[in-house]
Amino acid sequence: MFFPEYRARRLRRNDNIRRMVRETHLRVDDLIYPMFSAFGTGIKKEIPSMPGIYQQSIEHIVAEAKEVYELGIPAVILFGIPEIKDALGQDAYSETGIIQETIRAIKKEVPKLTVITDVCMCEYTDHGHCGVIKDGDVDNDETLQLLAAEALSHARAGADIIAPSDMMDGRVAAIREILDANGFEQIPIMSYAVKYASAYYGPFRDAADSTPQFGDRRSYQMDPANRREAIREAALDVQECADFLMVKPALAYLDILRDIKDRFDLPLVAYNVSGEYSMIKAAAANGWVDNDRIVMETLIGMKRAGADIIITYHAKEAARLLLGR
Repeated sequence: MFFPEYRARRLRRNDNIRRMVRETHLRVDDLIYPMFSAFGTGIKKEIPSMPGIYQQSIEHIVAEAKEVYELGIPAVILFGIPEIKDALGQDAYSETGIIQETIRAIKKEVPKLTVITDVCMCEYTDHGHCGVIKDGDVDNDETLQLLAAEALSHARAGADIIAPSDMMDGRVAAIREILDANGFEQIPIMSYAVKYASAYYGPFRDAADSTPQFGDRRSYQMDPANRREAIREAALDVQECADFLMVKPALAYLDILRDIKDRFDLPLVAYNVSGEYSMIKAAAANGWVDNDRIVMETLIGMKRAGADIIITYHAKEAARLLLGR
């Protein structure tokens, strides 16, 4: 029987050799952990569709932030559940809003943890859309003013990175302008540059209480069928001085991650979204998959596709696996 001179299996023979020739690496430094801060005290409410993830009041958020920091995870990204929602989402840009108070509490107790804030209106509006509603749709330019005010309030509270997720045209430029005009030139913008109108967000809407009360978000989030449009969206954000680019969701959009990585030299973030997390947890709970192996395989796939950083609800468990804890 003829064998080729080169045998690929030689480099797979044992764990040490496999480690030595491994092409893609996942590190704790690559992870960002999302957290949901709820108004009130004594709240730690598990999200039914996201086992292990909670809506929490600030004292519990701070305790988990300490845990995250002790695992070596460099950053969290915050989402807020306010006491009151209204048509203009006023808690989003209030100096005493839920996120503003959460930032201050984390920075007081865990000052070295990087705090990223999601900038959008959907968690704060009573209609669940990402901006000001006019004639049944979100008014882009009026919404920009509110997003800029929200970003500035987060910066004043001590946020380290601002992450606009609304998908309004021109929002990166509007936020950069107001931050710079108020002495926050040093704060980076992590833009949700490529955000698709995805069914993978379902559990997040339970977590953030942000389901639209009418219609959907397809007039401002991207069509999942479009690939070239992602390049245009990212290019616009680069022109508007974004410091990071993000693709959301990640798992069904690995081709988009690679496209963005190949064309732009900014740090690239993949958002491993709620539906992706929940599918793994549901399958693992039924014994259909090995939770730890599939979590790591999923995250390494995102890294292999081009992600430098991954926002993931798996961050704590992935960190423990990487650290052998």
